[in-house]
Amino acid sequence: MRVAAVIPAYNEESTIGSVVTACRLVPEISEIIVVSDGSTDETATRAREAGATVIEHMENRGKAAAMKSGFDATTAPVLLFLDADLIGLSPDHLRHLLHPVLSGEADMSVGVFGDGRVATDLAQLVAPYLSGQRAVRREVVADLFQEERGADQARFGIEVALTKYVKQHGCRVVEVVLEEMSHRMKEEKLGLVKGTAARLKMYYEILKYVQKG
Repeated sequence: MRVAAVIPAYNEESTIGSVVTACRLVPEISEIIVVSDGSTDETATRAREAGATVIEHMENRGKAAAMKSGFDATTAPVLLFLDADLIGLSPDHLRHLLHPVLSGEADMSVGVFGDGRVATDLAQLVAPYLSGQRAVRREVVADLFQEERGADQARFGIEVALTKYVKQHGCRVVEVVLEEMSHRMKEEKLGLVKGTAARLKMYYEILKYVQKG
């Protein structure tokens, strides 16, 4: 089955190139779509240089809206959603993440970090449903992206929305450990004060969506 990698990105010029490059080295991935969600740095340029198709939002609309734009831009039967700030991503990680879905073992696979960095490993150990690394059959999430209270309403809570949606619909989900990789934390990107504020905003959006559910 054809696989489209969809990578929402907001000001990730330092890592987006390596994420796209890892995707290009996996034969199963036929499309790589980066959605630059109102980025003000060189994210879009670096993604194009690395070989991705780039969609640009003129303003920041949130991760869920970026994922929906990527979803709408492809007809691939399998979607591989990836964060743009991954560190240490390799083609083997992507193959491991795709295997349960491509083999028919699962409808969705969720990647969780292992042996990467303590802070990111611990966060995903406590709440693996927040992981942005997922392979999923298109038909499983098609309705979610069309619902009035679906992806656009979830914003930062899109991972929670996906997890709740597949659980409610009885889908088969497996966790895949992604060894020796992590991602740049908000505090590293924005500094301690702004990064902490951004993290709290993310948690607020997630909590708000969960309460609506």
